[in-house]
Order: sequence, then structure tokens, then C-alpha cells
Amino acid sequence: MSREADQSSEFQNMIEGVLTKKCLIKIDDTRSQDQLRNKGYGEKEDNSYFLETYEALYLVYINRLIITNRNISEFSDLLEYVLRYDEEIVTKFLVYRDLRSRGYVVKEGFGFGADFRVYERGGYEKKLAKFVVFCVNEGIKVKVGELSKSVREIETMGKNAIAAVVERRGEVIYYKLTNMKFKENKKQDATQVL
Repeated sequence: MSREADQSSEFQNMIEGVLTKKCLIKIDDTRSQDQLRNKGYGEKEDNSYFLETYEALYLVYINRLIITNRNISEFSDLLEYVLRYDEEIVTKFLVYRDLRSRGYVVKEGFGFGADFRVYERGGYEKKLAKFVVFCVNEGIKVKVGELSKSVREIETMGKNAIAAVVERRGEVIYYKLTNMKFKENKKQDATQVL
């Protein structure tokens, strides 16, 4: 059984959602909301329940979500629609899919330029997120100063900063990020070195 098939089997019912103008997916059925909440999907806002776009893409991908409006019947339809509003969605989806298929609960990042908060297996709702993940495409330039500042702030919070690099073939490789302090190089007398 594939990892996606295993993830699909964890849902009892097919979930129906409505695509909103903000590219969020609204879930109206309370039984579906409970099912999603228990598995770490979506968030309640006011009196409504919404899935993030990458969550919806994943659930459509594993055949557990049907979009009931906008003539969207397949994964490719939803992806094509969402790409008009978020050019980074493919990268986020690939990382999200990989983390979910490994059994992690993945939620929206909370600043620092981070894409996701990731909870240890079995730790969602019991512990705080342990990892903060930055999604990066292979070959993309990243400003080290900004990344270093974010990593320092994340480490201060007691979390691990992770770079999820998506290769050209769509595979995801994870790198733990840590701040290094380089001591100032002082000119040394040549006789001291020998």
C-alpha cells in the first residue's frame, strides 16, 4: 500500500468543499470538520472551517476531497486555478505532501519567512511544533543574512529550522539549518603559525 493510499484510508467519508475567492476551501459539514480537525487539517475562523490551498490540493490528490463549485473535478483543475494566485504553490504542495506522507502534521508557518510548522508524529495538539520549514526550489538564490536572522529567531524559540529543497525532479531533501558564528580573523605573525 502506498503512503498516499494509507493517508486516504484514514478518512471515513469523502469531504466536500467550496473554493473561496481567497483560494481557501470552506468546509460546511460539521462531521467533515471534526474529521479534518482530528487529523490536523484546516482551521476554524469565526463560524467557518477552512483548508489552506496546499491542504486542499493534498486531499484532492489522495482522493478525499471534492470541490463542489467552479467546475473543478480533478487535482490538475485545482492546481491550474490556484497557480493564477500563488506561483509558489507547487513547491509548497510537494513539501506538504512529502511531510504528510511521512506521518507529520503540517500547519501554516508563523512568520520569519517560514512556510510550515511541523509537529512530531503523535505530538499534534499535545506539544508545540518542533520544526519550522522553509520551502526552497533547487537553484533559487536565498539571501543568507535574512535566512540567518530567521534561523536565530527560530532557535531562540526552541525549534529546529529546516530547509526543504525541492529538486528539479520533484524530490524533497531536508537540511537542518543552524547559525554559525565565525570568529574574527586576526592577522597572525608567521612565526606563531609555524
